[in-house]
Amino acid sequence: MNLKEKFKDISSYFSPKIIGAVNDVYIKTVIIKGDKIPWHTHTNEDELFYIVEGSLLFEIENEKSFRMNEGDIFIVKRGISHRVSSLKECKIMLIEPKETAHTGEVETEITKSIEQQLD
Repeated sequence: MNLKEKFKDISSYFSPKIIGAVNDVYIKTVIIKGDKIPWHTHTNEDELFYIVEGSLLFEIENEKSFRMNEGDIFIVKRGISHRVSSLKECKIMLIEPKETAHTGEVETEITKSIEQQLD
């Protein structure tokens, strides 16, 4: 499998696609552009972001926001309220426990179920 090739299977922004599983975690790809991801928290799990291509603005509640660029990795610890956005297309690989809800406990127009992420 070629990670960069897997992004060709994504047809819309903010729609994670599960590309594999290792034990109890999913490996996902997603392309974002814009700021539709709401502030949200993952109560019981950490989440890893790896920037494959592009640049991502990462915001953590009550802390200074920061920019992630190609090759950067960041782990959001459970219970931390966060959101991400990007002015241009940003290709991201996520590693999350299988039960992780896409937008935490917040449901919006972009929220995708695990079943939708497997399609």
